[in-house]
Amino acid sequence: MTGGSLGIRSGSYGSLEKHFQQHQQNGGGVHLPIQTTSRTKPAKMLKDKERLFHWICKFAGRKKVGMLSSVSSPLPFSSGFCYTLPPGHPCNSFTLPPPPADKKRTGPRPCPVCYLPVEEAIALMPKFPSFSPIVNNLTYLYEDPLSRDGEFGGSEFGGYPTLKQRSESYDIRESMSMHCGFVRGKKPGRNTGFDMDEIDLAAMEQCQGVVVASAIFGAFDNIQQPSNISEYSKRTVCFFMFVDEETEAYLWKKNGLDSSRKIGIWRIVVVHNLPYKDGRRNGKVPKLLAHRMFPNARFSLWIDGKLELVVDPYQILERHLWRKNATLAISRHYKRFDVFVEAEANKAAGKYDNASIDFQIDFYKKEGLTSYSEAKLPIISDVPEGCVIIREHVPISNLFTCLWFNEVDRFTSRDQISFSTVRDKIQAKTNWTVNMFLDCERRNFVVQKYHRDVLGHMTPLPPTVYPPPPPLVLVYEPPKTALETSAERVASIPVRRARRGRKSGSRRHRKVVAGGRDIDSS
Repeated sequence: MTGGSLGIRSGSYGSLEKHFQQHQQNGGGVHLPIQTTSRTKPAKMLKDKERLFHWICKFAGRKKVGMLSSVSSPLPFSSGFCYTLPPGHPCNSFTLPPPPADKKRTGPRPCPVCYLPVEEAIALMPKFPSFSPIVNNLTYLYEDPLSRDGEFGGSEFGGYPTLKQRSESYDIRESMSMHCGFVRGKKPGRNTGFDMDEIDLAAMEQCQGVVVASAIFGAFDNIQQPSNISEYSKRTVCFFMFVDEETEAYLWKKNGLDSSRKIGIWRIVVVHNLPYKDGRRNGKVPKLLAHRMFPNARFSLWIDGKLELVVDPYQILERHLWRKNATLAISRHYKRFDVFVEAEANKAAGKYDNASIDFQIDFYKKEGLTSYSEAKLPIISDVPEGCVIIREHVPISNLFTCLWFNEVDRFTSRDQISFSTVRDKIQAKTNWTVNMFLDCERRNFVVQKYHRDVLGHMTPLPPTVYPPPPPLVLVYEPPKTALETSAERVASIPVRRARRGRKSGSRRHRKVVAGGRDIDSS
C-alpha cells in the first residue's frame, strides 16, 4: 500500500486514523487527550514535585539500554526518564472528540489538548539531561580558510561539506566532529556569518534553562507577543527574537525600539552579515541551530515569526517532551504525510525552483527514499509542519538538527523535504526518533497571523484576546490521598474558533516566493 492510497485526514485531527486504531489495539501507544489546563503561579512547585516522584520511573542502565540499537526490529528509543500521571488524573481518561460537523470548515483547526497546570509541569522538569543513544560527544568543525575541494552544493556558512563528509556524518559514533554552520569562527556569531553584538551573545550564553526563539527577516511579519505566560516563565524563560537590519529599522519606526533591546517580552537581537540572500533560508539558522547559539540552554521552543504563542512554555514542554519521554517533537502536516506529495505541492505553489526540488528528490530516491506506507508504523508521517520545533539540547537531538541544517544548506531550503531522510538515517543506527504530534495540537498553542503584505490589504480588526480557561467540575473523586489536589486543579479550555463574517481572503495565507529560484548564498 502506498502513501497516496492511505487517505487524507478529515480536518486536521488525524492521518491514517484506522491504522492508528489497529496499531493501538496491537499494543501501540497513540494517545489523543482532551485539552485541559489551569494556569496558576508555581507557588507549590517543590511540594508538587515530591508528590509526583511516586510516578517517576527510570529505565535500565546505560549499557542495557544501548543494546536496543542491535535489536532486529527497531523500537523508538526512550530518553531514560519517564513518569505516569496518578490514577484517576483527568488527562488519563480524556479522549479526542470527533471533528465538528461543519461542512463549511473542512481545513485545519485546533483541537483539545490535555496540559498540566503550570506548577505541576515545572515540577516535572527533569533534573538531569536525557540519555543520548550512541553519540555522547559532539563537536563542530572550524575551517578558515575554507576548502571547496569536492564541493557539491552548500555555502561558506555551512562549510561546503563534501558528499564523503556527508556520508561519514551519518556513521553515528560515540564521539563525532561535524559541519554544523558557523564554520568560519571558533564561536558562533563572531565573524562567522550570522553575526551578533557581544552584548547579545553574552545574554544568550546566560540562558541556562528554557529558550523560546523566533525570527523575522525582511520586515516580513509583525512581532507577536505571547499570551497566557506565567509569572514564573516571565522570570526564567529566555524569549529571543532575531531580526535583520531592515526589520530593525521598521521596529524603530513602529515600536520605538530603544537601548533596552526589548519589545514586550521579546529580547530583540539584530543579526549582521547574513549568510544567505533569502530571508527564509536565514531563518533556518536559529530554527535548527539553537543549541549552537544558546550553548548553555537545556530546552528550546522555536516558533515562526508569524505565530503567536498562547500557552505557557513549561506546559508545552511537559506535554510534548517530558510526558512522551522524547527529546525532540514536531507536528506532522495536517494533510500530507508523503515526501513525494509534499514535493509536488511545493512545486505547484511556487515555493522553490522546480528543477532544484526535482534534483533533491531524485538524489534521495537513489539513496532509497520511498513513498510513505503503513509498513513504517509506528512512524506516522514523513512530512512535518515545521513552524514549531520543541527540543531538549542533548547530543542526539543536536546531531539531528545539524544534519537537517546541512541538508537545507546543500539542497533546497524546504526543510519538509529533507526531514524524513535525516530522521530515518539516524533511527536506523540508534532507534531514536521524533515525537510527531497532531497538527491540530500545534494549532492549540500557537495562533497563525497574516504576513505584513497581506495585512496591508485587509480591513483592521480588533485584537483577539485568549483568556485563561474557566474552571471545570471533575466527575472523578479519587480517595483522599496526598495527590488528590493534582487532579482537582485541572481546568478546561475551549477550542478556539475562527472569527466569522469576513468573506474576503483566506484563513490560511499561502506563502509564494516571487520569482521561483532561491539564491543559496551571498
